[in-house]
Amino acid sequence: MSHLHPPREEILRLLDFVSVHGSSDLHLKVGIPPFVRTGGHLRPLETQPLPSSEYIEQMMDELMPQGRKEEFAQLGGADFAYLAASGDRFRINAFRADGQMHAALRRVQHDIPDFEQLHLPDIYRKTIASSHDGLVLVSGVTGCGKSSTLAAMLEYINQQRSLHIITIEDPIEFRFISKKSIVSQREIGIDVPSFAHALRYVVRQDPDCIMIGELRDKDTILAALQAAETGHLVLASLHCMDAEQTFSRILEFFPREEHAFVRSSLANTLRAIMCQRLLPGVEAGSRYPATEILLNNALVRERILHEKDDDIPALLNVCRSEGMRDFTHSLFELIMQDHISNKVGMEYASSREALSSLLKGIDTSSEGLIQRL
Repeated sequence: MSHLHPPREEILRLLDFVSVHGSSDLHLKVGIPPFVRTGGHLRPLETQPLPSSEYIEQMMDELMPQGRKEEFAQLGGADFAYLAASGDRFRINAFRADGQMHAALRRVQHDIPDFEQLHLPDIYRKTIASSHDGLVLVSGVTGCGKSSTLAAMLEYINQQRSLHIITIEDPIEFRFISKKSIVSQREIGIDVPSFAHALRYVVRQDPDCIMIGELRDKDTILAALQAAETGHLVLASLHCMDAEQTFSRILEFFPREEHAFVRSSLANTLRAIMCQRLLPGVEAGSRYPATEILLNNALVRERILHEKDDDIPALLNVCRSEGMRDFTHSLFELIMQDHISNKVGMEYASSREALSSLLKGIDTSSEGLIQRL
C-alpha cells in the first residue's frame, strides 16, 4: 500500500492516474482510500485512507476557483471544472457530508467525441442535421453520457453550419473551437450568476442555437420553450429515466392550471427526446448506450396535447420505421451485435419478458397497439 503525498501533490497525481487508466470518476471521502470508476466498475486504489476533511479541503484548494470556495462555505457544496495537465477536463462536485468535505470528480476527455465514437444510432445525427429550430432533449440518469451526447451534437453543428451557438453550463465541460459556427460558452458562477439570468438575456445575443446544460427549474424550462418557439434551436439535458417520464418531469415544475399551456408549447416545439443508459460492454472497460428515441410527429403531438403520455411506449414501436425506438429494442440490437452480454441486457431491461421474446425471434411489442392508437 503506497503512502499519500502532500495534499496538493496527491490530487494532481490522482488526476493523472485517472487520465492514464481511462477511468471516468474519482471519489474522495475521509477514512477510506480514493476510489476510481473504470469501465463502470468502482474500486479502491491501493493507497492509504484519506486522513481528514482538512486533507481533502487542501486537495480541492488546488483546483477550486475562489468564487466556488465561497459558495461551498455558504451552501455546503459547489460545482466547478478543472483542466488537468493531461488536457482532460474534470467536472467536480465538492460537498459536505457528516460535517466533512467529500468530492466526486468526473473526467471529461479533451477531445470532443462524435456520434460514432459514442456508439449512438444514426438517428441522432439525422435529427440534428434536420433540426433548425425547436427543442431537442437528451434525458437520462447521472453518468449516462448526456453531456458527451450534447457535445457531439454541438460539434456536428459547429462543423456543418454557420450559426451562433451559445452554451450555458454549470460547469463548462468540453471546450469548443469555433469552426463554421461561432461558439460562445458561458459558465454559471463565473460568467453569469444563474441559468435564469443567462436565459433572460440570451436572445439579445443573436443566437441561432442555445445549449442549456440542465433543465432544473421552472424558469429555465420556460425560457427554453420560449426560445424554441421564437425560431431558435435549443438543446438541453433533463434528469429522468425514459421518454414517457420526461413529460411528467417537466410538468412537475408547473402548477396544474399551467399544464395545458406547457403541453401546447411542447407539442409545437419538441423535435426529439433522446434517452440513454450507459451499459458495460463485453470487452473489458467498454461501455455502450442503450437508447430510447421519441420523435415528434402528428401522433405524438396529439398525445402530448391530450395528456395521453401513457401511449408513448406504444408509439415508439408503431413509429419504429421513422427512427423511433424503445430501450428493449436497443438492448436487443446491442446483444445481437455482441456489444453487451445477455446477462447485462436482462439486468437493464425494463421488461425482461419482452427482451427474452425478441431474442427468441418473437416481437410482441406492437400487438394490439395499432388498434389502440
